[in-house]
Amino acid sequence: MMTIDRRNLLKASSAAFIAFTALGTGSLTRAYSANPGKRLVPDPQGLLDLPEGFSYRLLTQTGKLMSDGFATPGRPDGMGCFAHPTSADQWVLVRNHENWASIDHGHPFTAESKSLADFDASRIYDPRREGDPFFGGTTNVVIDAASGEIVRDNISLLGTAANCSGGTTPWGSWLTCEEQPLKVGEEDARKPHGFVFEVPADATRPVAPVPLTAMGRFAHEAVSVDPETGIVYLTEDDREGLFYRFLPNQRGKLAAGGRLQALAIIGRDSADTRNYARDWSRGNDSRIDVGQDLPVRWIDLENVESPDGDLRQRGFAAGAAMFTRGEGLAYGARGDGQGAHYFTCTEGGAHHTGQVWKYAPGTGEGTTEEQAGTLTLIFESPGADTLDLCDNLAVTPWGDLMICEDGRGDNYLRGLTPEGAVYDFARNAHADRAEFCGACFSPDGNTLFVNVQEPGFTYAITGPWESLRSA
Repeated sequence: MMTIDRRNLLKASSAAFIAFTALGTGSLTRAYSANPGKRLVPDPQGLLDLPEGFSYRLLTQTGKLMSDGFATPGRPDGMGCFAHPTSADQWVLVRNHENWASIDHGHPFTAESKSLADFDASRIYDPRREGDPFFGGTTNVVIDAASGEIVRDNISLLGTAANCSGGTTPWGSWLTCEEQPLKVGEEDARKPHGFVFEVPADATRPVAPVPLTAMGRFAHEAVSVDPETGIVYLTEDDREGLFYRFLPNQRGKLAAGGRLQALAIIGRDSADTRNYARDWSRGNDSRIDVGQDLPVRWIDLENVESPDGDLRQRGFAAGAAMFTRGEGLAYGARGDGQGAHYFTCTEGGAHHTGQVWKYAPGTGEGTTEEQAGTLTLIFESPGADTLDLCDNLAVTPWGDLMICEDGRGDNYLRGLTPEGAVYDFARNAHADRAEFCGACFSPDGNTLFVNVQEPGFTYAITGPWESLRSA
C-alpha cells in the first residue's frame, strides 16, 4: 500500500479542509478506497479501514498512564467532545468506561501507576463491601486542536457501574449513564446503581459523584438534551425498554429534580415497536412502517428510583410504548433543517438487526400548551450485511447519521443519509472485531473521535468530509 506524506496530503487539500488534517505526525496511518460507500481498502496496520484520503490517529489506549498518574481505564464507550471552556485552542473529550461489576478490562490502579490509596476516597461513588471499588466512570482528555496531541488526561468519575453511553449538555457537561442497575448487596454494592451522573468538561480531578436520582433508576444508555427547551431524553438498554424524557425543575440544574415521563403513541397504548413476533396480548398488533409519523403523548412515572427495578413494566402497563434495546441517542438537524432527537434500537426490526428512530418535539414541549410531538421509524435494517446491531450514533455536520455497530461479525462505522441510504465509512480491522462506540465530532466538525472498546483504543479520524455528502 502506497503511503503519502502528510505534508503532501495537506498541500493537495483545499484550504477549507486544512484544519481537518492538522493532527501532527505521530501514530498516523492512512487507508484508501475507490470512493466512500464502496469497498474500504485494508489498513496495512490492521486497525481501521477508511475511505480514500482519510487518516486516523491513535490518541490513547487502555493502560496508558494519564497526567494524573493513574492508568487509563478499559472499555471506553460513549463520548462527547467540547470546546475547552477557558482555552480557545483546545478541545475536551469526556469518555465513558463501561466496566461492569464482574469484569476487569482495564484497571486504573496498576503496578506502573498510582494506587487506590492515592485516590481521594470521598470521590468514589461506591467503594463496594470488599476489595476494589467499581471501575466504571469517566476520563477527561484535553486535546490541542492544532496538533492533535493530548495536553492532559485524568479520571473524572469513579465508582460507578457500566457507564455505557450518555450525552452532552448545552451548558458544557457530560451526562454519563450507568447501564447496570445493581441493588445494594449485589456484586458487593454498598449503594444502588443505574443512575445518571454529571461531569463538567473542565473537570481536572474526580468530581463529587452525585446520582441524578430524579432521572430514574434503570438500564440507562444514552441521553440528549434539547437546546431549545433543556428537556432531557433518555434511552433504556433492555429488550422491553421505554423511551423517556426528563422535565427539569430548573433548566441546566438537573440535580434540582424534575419529572420523569415515558413516551406513549396516541391511539396505540402499550404499543410494541419492535416489528417482530411477539405476545399480541401485551401490545398493539399493528406493524410500524418506515416513514410513518406517529403522534405521541407522555406518561408521568412514579417512584422513579424503582428499588424493585420495575419502572419499565409499570410504564408499559400505563400505556408507554416498548422499544427493544434503546441505545444511541443524539440531537441534530438533518435534511429538513429541523432539530430532532435520533435514537437506535439495537435489536429492533424483523431481522433483529436494528432500527433507527426520530423524535421531533412538538411546540410548547413540556408546557401546558404542548402540542403532540412525532415519532418516526426512519430506518429498519434488512439484515446484518446492511446494518448489524446499531449502537451509539452521532449527527454529522452535513446531516447524515454516523452509526457505530456492535455486531456479531465485522463491525463498521456506517453512515445513514436523510434519504435512507447506508454506506460504510470505517471497518474495525482488529483481530477481535470489537464494537465501535462513542462517535462524536470536534466542535469545528473536522475531526471524528471514536472508540474501539476492545482492546480499548480511542481514535481521531480526519479527511475530506465533503466527499461524504454524496456518498
